[in-house]
Amino acid sequence: MSERDSTTTRAGLWITLGALVVVLAAGAALGVRWWHVHTPRHAIVGESPAEFPVIDRSVLDPAQSRLVAVAEREFENPGDGTKYSEGVREPWCADFVSWVMREADSALRNPHSGSWRIPGVYTLQEYYQDAGRFTPFTDGYRPRTGDVLLYGDASPFTQHTNIVLAAENGVVTTIGGNEYGEVRIHRFALAGVPGVVGFGRL
Repeated sequence: MSERDSTTTRAGLWITLGALVVVLAAGAALGVRWWHVHTPRHAIVGESPAEFPVIDRSVLDPAQSRLVAVAEREFENPGDGTKYSEGVREPWCADFVSWVMREADSALRNPHSGSWRIPGVYTLQEYYQDAGRFTPFTDGYRPRTGDVLLYGDASPFTQHTNIVLAAENGVVTTIGGNEYGEVRIHRFALAGVPGVVGFGRL
């Protein structure tokens, strides 16, 4: 084999290997995405679906429709906690609720700072109480799409908050931030979860 033929053979081998690496990398990326979307995930309570729920949007009012659209977008392409907390590194469940509400044109107002962002669960409850939109869990209220669930330390979530996407026959589907460090959906029977404090009504 001439030196020229040898060089050509080596170049062809490198091109083939490079193409193989690209194919394997693409396959791995797709495999990771498939795993993320289709593999059942451990739930804090009830179940944690890997796909956004089907919601009949024809029965929603405009505020609910906007909120569901924002929630779906964030579930499909979530940020980390600092996206929702203006760059602050902290527990971010209430930040996520605040951020989604603002994006859906239903911005909250921090009773202490006046900001759209309410970083604490207690302050979030205070906001809803001051606005006349808080209902204790014990009142038997039936949550609606866009309501905010508030949990105390005794709940499996510990002190936490998330948003109701759907509610039917005592079962709620919620979306929340900082659930196992992610944006997650949970579906569960409300009556079976201790430590639910109440609802902030949309």
